[in-house]
This record gives sequence, structure tokens and C-alpha cells, in this order.
Amino acid sequence: MAEYHIDKIRNIALIGHSGEGKTSLLEAILFVTKAIDRLGKVDDGTSVSDYDPEEISRKISINLSLGYTFYKGYKINIIDVPGFFDFEGEMVAALTVADAAIVVTSASGSLSVGAEKAIDYCLEKGKAMFLFVNGVNKENSSYFNTIDAFTQKYGNKILPIELPIMEGTQMKGYVDVLEGKAFDTAGKETAVPANLADKLAECEGALLELAAEADDSLLEKYFEGEPLTAEERKRGLKIRIENGEVIPAVAGVVVGNPILTKLLDNIIDLCPSPDRGAKFGYSKEDGSHDVMVAGEDGKFAAKVFKTIVDPFVGKLLLFKLVRGKISVGEQALNADKDETEKITALYCLRGKKQEAVDTLYAGDIGAFAKMNYTSTNDTLCSPAEFVKFDSIDFPQPVISFAVSAIDKNQEEKVIAGFTKLLEEDVTFRLEKSVETNEMLISGMGEMQIEILAKKVKNKYGVDAVLTEPRIAYHETIRKTVEAEGKHKKQTGGAGQFGQCMIRFEPGAADGVFEFVDAVVGGAIPKQFIPAVEKGLREAIKKGVLAGYPMYNLKCTVFDGKYHPVDSKEIAFISAAKLAYADGCSKASPVFLEPIMSMKVIVPESYMGDIMGDLNKRRGRILGMETENGKTVVNAEVPQAEIGRYATDLRSMTQGRGKFAVTLARYEEVPANLAPKIIEEAKKRVEAEK
Repeated sequence: MAEYHIDKIRNIALIGHSGEGKTSLLEAILFVTKAIDRLGKVDDGTSVSDYDPEEISRKISINLSLGYTFYKGYKINIIDVPGFFDFEGEMVAALTVADAAIVVTSASGSLSVGAEKAIDYCLEKGKAMFLFVNGVNKENSSYFNTIDAFTQKYGNKILPIELPIMEGTQMKGYVDVLEGKAFDTAGKETAVPANLADKLAECEGALLELAAEADDSLLEKYFEGEPLTAEERKRGLKIRIENGEVIPAVAGVVVGNPILTKLLDNIIDLCPSPDRGAKFGYSKEDGSHDVMVAGEDGKFAAKVFKTIVDPFVGKLLLFKLVRGKISVGEQALNADKDETEKITALYCLRGKKQEAVDTLYAGDIGAFAKMNYTSTNDTLCSPAEFVKFDSIDFPQPVISFAVSAIDKNQEEKVIAGFTKLLEEDVTFRLEKSVETNEMLISGMGEMQIEILAKKVKNKYGVDAVLTEPRIAYHETIRKTVEAEGKHKKQTGGAGQFGQCMIRFEPGAADGVFEFVDAVVGGAIPKQFIPAVEKGLREAIKKGVLAGYPMYNLKCTVFDGKYHPVDSKEIAFISAAKLAYADGCSKASPVFLEPIMSMKVIVPESYMGDIMGDLNKRRGRILGMETENGKTVVNAEVPQAEIGRYATDLRSMTQGRGKFAVTLARYEEVPANLAPKIIEEAKKRVEAEK
């Protein structure tokens, strides 16, 4: 492979709604540029970027995938990003390292949710982008209606720079707004169709204003009435694109499109090179913080943004080289883990195909292999110059399931399988609940977690069971009682004897177990008081109603009896437990449920549905505010009512809503729900026998 320096590299992410043609677009680009000799299809499972067995079977992308090609002396790295909302983390990773994005949307005449979310994220991060309107040749499609739909949302940011020339459902060519000329599919200049003349004039006018305002010399020329050349228009437009001030729109047909080379020309001419694209916050060795764009000066520094576990090569670490150059054989410092790695192999990836290279230069995207300590989000830098890039802000999990094995003897293998998958997907969590003793897997959606379970089965041969997680109910008491616990056991020789009187009352602080020694006169010798406390601490792990932990309890031991020979620690432990069972049963025990603080962010048009739904879930609306043009609802809702809220919210808002939850406190369960909780607890105990 020839050497490609920073000015000859373009890094592009394909983003947008699922099923709009991103994977097919990458495939077509690779084919047109002769990077591949056969045009694969998503439906046939033969595309370059969808090679995972789950991707092939489901016919959707679930992992970001790299492809690269060469065109007119440039190396173009293209990241194919899943459009399904469960895999949002892949988009976040891709856009961290890409210098520009192409938002792929169908010519349906509407603004898809996935395209909207992708554009909003790019605008938030200041990412340069294009809009590629795909499938203008399909029945009932409309390029201009689609542009209008996007314009209604984003105003004059949307600028068509290509107008498709249509005959029925066939795209016969396009009008290039930058040049003010029309071309057929073979690239030969032709006359501008009469029905597009007015549209061309309109788009040209908008383009000239945008381009001129980007540069003082261009603005001066524009005011003097001099025409801007095609190159001057490109120069001004490129500046506006880099600043995130305009989203140029182009038309296309992914399958069988003879003019994809025009899209490649736009990528080269209008998309930023790495030294003007993605920005990386980083820390220096002295602790100071700065921002870096890719540059060849200085010692090498690379950001790892994705891990792929290849069955033959092992773990591949996808990275962007932000600074300097890197070669096989060099030593690298993992700035996050303070470990040294040797660079034994460098690859450029095209789907699952790896091409070994000796050296990569700043701005390029590649893959490391055979690293011992490095993982996603780490920084690798030269030991001679410390650099630590900021962590990628991946989205947090919003839905959880309890995970176990069908065969109880394979529990450890199931957990080990999911643990290994954490290397590839950092957007899910695996942790054991202290409250319920369940192993919980949390992720971005039901599909993601279902696919992870399938991978565990396919890769490690064990079946995982996903169930609704148990709610971490607690029990407490509402009144003060006194109870006696007496343990007496005689077995021929030395016996066991312990007796204690304990006062049980609601605690003063939420969740705290408080033990008080109020024994006077030596009724219970001091050496046995710790045994009483130990017995109570063991007892409160299970409440008296349904075996849930006791919460917010104060226990005062104030009297008792002992035997100078038979009294032992074990006797007072047992006596304390007996007092607990008797006393708390008489102290009006009740259930407590976790109340979650929720922040729901939705477009204002969905407010009625959201409010009504939260009320049905026993929620309390605390207030509303506006944030970045969307409505934020602050509420408190019982955890038992929001188990699958991520799925329900997505359904109510067509994927436009998002939320976050944190534990607020515990509150008493309504009396009418308590019998159901007790019944479920009994069933669980029976099932576990």
C-alpha cells in the first residue's frame, strides 16, 4: 500500500436510519472504485461490512465496520454505522474519529427519525456532514419533497447541490449547482432541463450567499457583482461545511448508480481533511488540558474507539492516529493503564479482511493486533511524549434483564461469555445485584441484549435465559414493640442458653440499621452483646413478610438472662433471631419499593402521551423545562412500573425520546399491591427449592 499523508486522507461515517442504504452505499463505493470485484448484497448476506452471523441472519448492521478505498490519489476511510437505536454507541464511536458524516436517507418525502437523531448529534458535536438522498428511482419517491421535509426541521442549513434529472423512475443525470451545469450518467455535459431551471437558480442564489459569507475576499467579490467561479464556490462552501453551518444535499441511487464517483468527488473536494476535522480533548503529563486535531508533527498518539474479536487474529483494536506516524516494531505507552505495548502488527480493514501495513500517518484509521492491556477508549502514545485523550462519552444503559443459564451447572460459563463480549461492546453492563443476588445485564434496548445472548450461545456454546429482574423491595416496621428471644438447648453435657429482650422501632435514618446496647446490671454479660448484634444483622437480611431485607430499623437490647456455664455466643445469636421474628411480625411490617427519579426528554408534541403514561405508572410529575429545543419532564416513578420503559418510550415517540433514571428513595408500597408481592415471593421460594 502506498503512503497516504494527512492531506490525502478522508474519514467518513455513514449514519442515519436503519434500512436506508448505508451498507449498500459502502458496498457500491468499494465496487465502483474497484476495491472489490463483486457487488455484494445485504439481503444475500454477501456485503463487505455486514459479516457477523447475526448481521447476516437479521439483515441489519449491528456493529460499525470499516472499509477503505482509493480514488484520485486519496485514501478514503468509510465507517458503516448501524442505524438501529439499540446500537447508538457505535455511532458515537464512529463520529468521534470521523471527520465528516454522510447522513443516508431514503427519498420517501419525509424526515426519518434516525436521520433526525444523526443530524442533531452532528450539530451538537460540530461535525461536518452531507445529506445523501437515496433511492430517487423508486416508485412514489421524491427528492424535492424529501429536501422540503428536512428544510422544515433545519431551515436554510439544508442546501441541495445536486438536482436529479428524472425520466419517470429513472435517474438520467444530475444538475451540478456548484458548476451550474447538467451532466448525464456518463459525466457528459448536457442541457439543464427546463423543469429544473428555476430550482437551479434558487439553489445557486442560496449557494452564492453562503459561499461568499465564508470568506472576506469572496464576499467583496460577490458585493461587486462579480461571478464566483466553481472553485471559489467550493472553497466558500467547504468552510461553511467544516463549521457545521450548512448541510449539502445530493441525490443518488445506491444500487446500479453510475454516478457515485460524483459523491466521491464531493468527499474529496468538500469534506474536511483530518487536520481540519475531528477534535480530541486531551491531557498532558502535567495535568493540563488542551484540544488537538490530527497532525503529523510530534510523537505518535492514537485513540482506540472500537474492539473486534476476530476468531483467527484475535483481538483487533480499531484506532485513529491523531498525531505523528506509527510503525510496526515500535513501543507504545497505554496512557490510561500505564502499561507498555509493542506494536507487532498494523492493519487497514475492509470489513473482515485485513491488509497488513508497516506504517500509518496522522489522520489515518487502522487496527492494532496482539495487544495485552489495551481496550476501547484507551490512548496509545509514544513513551517519549505523554498524551491521554478524553474518554468517548458512550450512552448509558436504559434497560436491564436478569441473566442465568438454562443448565444451572453452566452459570459460570454464561457469565464468562458475556464478560468476554464486554471487550467488543462497551455500551452494556454486567453486574450482580447486591439486593436481589441476580446477575443483571443492562443495555440500550431489548434487541441488543437478545443479540448478546445469541452471541454467547454461538461463540461459547451455552444458553442464557433472560428474565425480568426482580424489584429490590425492602421491608420495614411502622410501630415500636418489645419482644423476647430465648434459646435453650440441652444435649447431655454442656447446654446452650441465651435470653434477650429487644425493643424494635423505626430507625431515624433511611436504610440504616442501628443497634443500641442498653443492658444494665450485667443481665447479659458484655462479651455476649456482640453476639446479639450479630444475630440481628444476620436476621435483617430477610424480612418477616416475604423475605426481603429489613430497612430502616433500630434495635435496642435492654434486658436478658444468661447461664454461667451454658451461655455461649451461638445461643445469644439464636435468641436475637427469635426476638426479631416475633417482634417485627407484631410491629406492623410493610413493604418499601424503590422510587426512581426520572428525566424524560421528548419533543413537545409528545408531551400529552408522556404525561398520561407516567400517571398510569403511578408517577408524580415534579416539573417541566426546556432544553435544547425539547421538553424535559422531571418525575418520580416506582421502579416496578418502568421495567421496559425504554421500549415503551421508543414506541410512543418513534425513537425521538430518551430518559435517565437514578434512585431517589424508598417509599411504602400501596396496601393493595402487597399481596401480589408476597405471592410472587412464595412462588420464587418454591421454585428455588
